[in-house]
Amino acid sequence: MKVIGETERLYLCVFEQSHVEAAQQFWGDEEVMSLCDGPSAHELLPKVIEGYRKLHEDRGLSVYAVIEKESDLVIGAAGFNPTDSTGVIELIYHFSKKSWGKGFATEAAAACLKLAKNKGNIRIITASADPQNIGSLKILEKIGFTYVSMKWFEDTKQEEPYYEYLM
Repeated sequence: MKVIGETERLYLCVFEQSHVEAAQQFWGDEEVMSLCDGPSAHELLPKVIEGYRKLHEDRGLSVYAVIEKESDLVIGAAGFNPTDSTGVIELIYHFSKKSWGKGFATEAAAACLKLAKNKGNIRIITASADPQNIGSLKILEKIGFTYVSMKWFEDTKQEEPYYEYLM
C-alpha cells in the first residue's frame, strides 16, 4: 500500500485493484452517486482504479483511496482530476454511506489540499457539487474554497455552484 498522505484518522493511498470491491460501496452506489454523474458499473471500476493509479504515476496527483486507520478499510476516494487548463485541477471526493456524517470527507479534502501545495505547478483547485448536496458545499467552504458562480456542467447536465481555491 503506497501511502501518499495521512491525517489523524485516515490514510490517502494510491488505488490498487484490491480496492475494487470497496470502491463499489461509493462509486457503484446509487444513493452515493445520485447527485453526481450516477453510479459506475462494477465491471468499469478496475479501469477507473487503473486510470487513477496511472494518473498518479504520470502527474504526481490523482484521486486516492481513503482508508480509515481504525478499521483498515477503504471508505472513500478523494483527490484530483486534471482539467484542460495548465495549473488547474479539480478536487473530488466520494464516501460510502456508512462513513457519512463523521467528518471524513472534510478531513480527506483538507489533506488533499496539503498534497497539492507541495506541487509547485498548481495555481487553482476547482470544485463543484450538486446544489442539493448541502453537506458537500459546506465542506468546500470549511476548507477554504471560495464560491465563484453557478456554472453549467456537461457531465451532470446541470448548473452547479462552482468554487475555487487559489494556491
